[in-house]
Amino acid sequence: MASIFQSIELLSKEKGIDPQIVLDAVKDAILVAARKHFKSTEDYVVELNSETGGLELFAVKTVVEEVAAPGREISLEEARAIDPAVELGGVIRFPKPTDILGRIAAQTAKQVIFQKVREAERETIYNEYSGRAGELVNCTVKRIEGSDLVVDLGKTEARLPKKEQSRLESFSVGDRIRCVIRMVDKSSKNPGVTVSRAAPELVMRLFEQEVPEIYDNTIVIKGCAREAGERTKIAVHSRDRDVDSVGACVGMKGMRVQSIIRELRGEKIDIIEYSEDPVVFATHALSPAKITRVSIIDAAQKHMEVIVDDSQLSLAIGKKGQNVRLAAKLLGWRIDIKSEEEKRQEVESAMAALVAPGAPVSVLLDHGLPERVVEQLIEAGIGTVEKLGAMTPEQLEEIEGIGPALVGRIQLAVNQYYGQFEPEEDFGESAAGEPAMAEDGAEAAETGAAGITEEAAEIREEAAAAEALPIKEAEDAESRSEAMSESDTIEASDSQSTPSEGESGRSEG
Repeated sequence: MASIFQSIELLSKEKGIDPQIVLDAVKDAILVAARKHFKSTEDYVVELNSETGGLELFAVKTVVEEVAAPGREISLEEARAIDPAVELGGVIRFPKPTDILGRIAAQTAKQVIFQKVREAERETIYNEYSGRAGELVNCTVKRIEGSDLVVDLGKTEARLPKKEQSRLESFSVGDRIRCVIRMVDKSSKNPGVTVSRAAPELVMRLFEQEVPEIYDNTIVIKGCAREAGERTKIAVHSRDRDVDSVGACVGMKGMRVQSIIRELRGEKIDIIEYSEDPVVFATHALSPAKITRVSIIDAAQKHMEVIVDDSQLSLAIGKKGQNVRLAAKLLGWRIDIKSEEEKRQEVESAMAALVAPGAPVSVLLDHGLPERVVEQLIEAGIGTVEKLGAMTPEQLEEIEGIGPALVGRIQLAVNQYYGQFEPEEDFGESAAGEPAMAEDGAEAAETGAAGITEEAAEIREEAAAAEALPIKEAEDAESRSEAMSESDTIEASDSQSTPSEGESGRSEG
């Protein structure tokens, strides 16, 4: 015990902790060992002997009138036999030997001491490094644990996890590297300090060391986005109009930035001029691609759309979307990037969506379709003329209440509706003054006449059934169709008898 105080001082200097903390830890350890060895209910106290430099163990009892707990109390009469000056409430100490505590008690004391020292060391490390997050430190690789590295910071060890390493780098024991302090964990069993080679702060600290204008705040780093081992984008801004921010960071013949690239084992670095205008900043951030225009969709949600030429789209997006992803991270905005062709198609689709999907089926009321038929069509889910016109007669007959006669009437109303949008045909006349019609036209006239006659018959039948169309109108329609048929037949015979005139009429028509 005589040399224990010297051992405490040596341990305190080695671990960089307060000697009093180690001394308290040793006292606690001796108390734990004494209770385990003596197995009594006595209260113990450990004190440092200033003369010998050792630690002494005492059992203490409180002076009382009537003893209720013999292990912890002593009567006034017994206490005054030991110390005549003692009063009620005083304390009598009984020395206890420490050399008989035994191996198990000593082992217990050792564990307690180590635990207390580790806690004190972790507290000291936390207090020293907790406020230094993002700081650049020089360290040495001490050992390799799986995919992680343990580095020596001088006063303590730090861990460099696999996820905080660049994929371009590999290190061996003894290598000197530069890292940034990522975080300090007070409760961790492993080294409390975590360092990083993949954090954006590493690039920022390296620029601060290499560029004097950044160190003296002439140039300010406004942001940095990084994918370690691949690419980094760093935005800089000059406070002096006479100082070019990008040029100062690049250096003469690129010496400054090349030094940083060598430190990062060849990682690409884009130095971008910062702008308060997000549109201008986005144009710079998406370099080397050339941007056609930038539109802000939602300023509150920080959402913008970027349009580029078709040839620049792949360059703007980058390999696996890296360029636009880093630009979005640097700006803090959501970026939608599109080519001119994609934007044109999007605008056309939007314009097509603005066009009305079709006229309502109710417009057929103006073309002779009864109101009850319109209501039946609407109930069947047919709301537009376009949809009605695309249906076959078989599909129309499947609708309840619509038979073959009504189908023909519906088709006639649809044809009349669309016929009002078609220009009138101008049939020219031949030099002889006769109508110009080709041989094919004669056949069409005969077919058309037959079709009109059939439609007139169907209309008459439907009018008789529905009482919606007078029979006289049907007869007039039939007479008109017969007159047309007769006229067309005469024209056809004339055209056949004079083929040269028909040829002339076709050319003029």
